[in-house]
Order: sequence, then C-alpha cells, then structure tokens
Amino acid sequence: MSPLLGWALLCGVGLGAGLWLLVSLVPRLGRPRLVHRLAPYLVDVSPAAHAMTSGQRSDPLPVASALLAPLVEGASRVLESVLGGEETIRTRLRQSGASTTIAGHRTRQLAGAALGAAAGVAGASLAVRDAGTIVLAAVGGVLAGSIAGLALVDQLLARAAKRRVARIADEFPTIVEFLALSVSAGESILDAVRRVARTGSGELATEFDRVVTRAATGQPVAACLAELRDDLGMPPITRLVDQVLAALDRGSPLAEVLRAHALDAREESKRALLEAAGTREVAMLIPLVFLILPVTVLFAVWPGLMVLQLGF
Repeated sequence: MSPLLGWALLCGVGLGAGLWLLVSLVPRLGRPRLVHRLAPYLVDVSPAAHAMTSGQRSDPLPVASALLAPLVEGASRVLESVLGGEETIRTRLRQSGASTTIAGHRTRQLAGAALGAAAGVAGASLAVRDAGTIVLAAVGGVLAGSIAGLALVDQLLARAAKRRVARIADEFPTIVEFLALSVSAGESILDAVRRVARTGSGELATEFDRVVTRAATGQPVAACLAELRDDLGMPPITRLVDQVLAALDRGSPLAEVLRAHALDAREESKRALLEAAGTREVAMLIPLVFLILPVTVLFAVWPGLMVLQLGF
C-alpha cells in the first residue's frame, strides 16, 4: 500500500465519520403524531410520556448505539475523573482569575486536541517510512496527540490556578489583620472589606472588590461572602467566612473573631514557611552531594595522583 493510498484511507474514514454524525442529527421525516407532541408536557404525570421522551433517538443505528452507550458513558466518566468535570473546571477557572467560561475552556480543550492530533499525525508520518504501517502509526499519533493536547490544556489551567492560590495564601494574613484593625476602629464588615479592596492591590483585594461590587447591586453581604467562599474553595478563606458569618448571625464581637483568626493565619504562615524551609534544606543537599563534594574530593586526590604518576 502506497502512502497516497494510506492518506486516502485516513481521509475517507474521517469523511465517513463526519457524514455519520450529520445523518444522526437529521430529524425524522413526516409530521409528528399528536401523542408525540403532547408527551413533553405530560412527563411529570405520565410514565409513558416520560419513557417516550427519554427514549427518542435520531441515530441511524439505534441498536449499535444502545450497545455502545455503556462504553461511551464509562469513557466519559473516566475522562471527567482524569481531566475534571464541570465543577472542577469551574473551580479552577475561578481560582485562576480567568474570565473564560466552561464552554470556552471546552473549546480550548478541543483546539488543543486538534493541534495535538495534527502534531501526532505529522510526527508519525515523519517517523514511519513503511507504507504498510503508516495508517496504524497515523491513528496512534492521532490518539496520543489528542490526549496530550487535552492534558496540556488542563495542566496549564491547573498550574495557573495553583499559582494564584499561592499568591492569595501569601496575602491572606496581612488582609485579615487589616480587616481586624478596620473592624476594631468601628467600621462594619462591608466598610472594612471596601477599604481593603480600595487600598490593596493583590489578588485577594481583587476578590474583595468583587464582593463590594455584588453588595452594591443589592445582594446581602453574607451571601456575597458565602459566594466568595464557594467560588475559591480555599480552606483559609472558608474558615474566615464561616467564622464571620457565624459572628454576624449570633451577634458575637466581630473584631475579636477577626483578631483571633489573624493570629491563627500568622501561625499557619509560619508553619508553612518552616515546612518550605525543611523541603529546601533537603533540596540543597542535592548540589552539595552531587556537585560540591565530588569537586572537593577531586581537588584533594588529583595532586596526589599526579605526583604518583610522575614519580613512577
């Protein structure tokens, strides 16, 4: 089989799959019956109507689609567990501060898969010269490239979210102390959050600015803070918002709550620094053992070896 025939076979498979998808979307010909027109309005009261509406298919081969449905659903669950479902993607988008929607991220995933598939086909064509195995290599390149493109897009999003979460965690103790000082001076929690949003310039100040914007539209402050807690999904933010909402609900002194939380945040920051220092200490042993120590031994042993060689 020549390379031209292999490419023609690959393009024919792609064209056939596209035509299959188009045919599966074509509605059935003929005027719908009255029972089919009334079924969507009787789903809640009629089991027959529910079965009729849920069982509608426009697949040219319904038997094959019914047989492959469990396999497709299982593959979808595996992809969602590996790449993340809608909730995971929504949380990562919110944590990264991106304005992209879930549909936009799905489009990026599709573009990444397409680019990866193209790169896989190109790499397979360059690596394989045998005409008999070029089709199999192209199919393998498409699969590997698509998976790599999807994983790369998700990895970039997760990396951006992780970096922004780390910046928010670094700013958190200072912001909480500022909130405690503002509330101790007699300001309400909304005024304190507004002052932080107006004075600060970090990521957490930007998030508080969104809270102030929502509150300015008439949304309750408690609901705005709860929405911030649910969107970010960070344990420090969750604990802070929970304690603030509990203090507002029970009438507890908010300044004392914020001051205690600021102290806990400072202790948590110190603990994180100590853990990072311990990790860096282990990492610093790598150049010491594999670079500095061999060079020191070499400088100590080399003159003796040279003297022994010249002496004998």
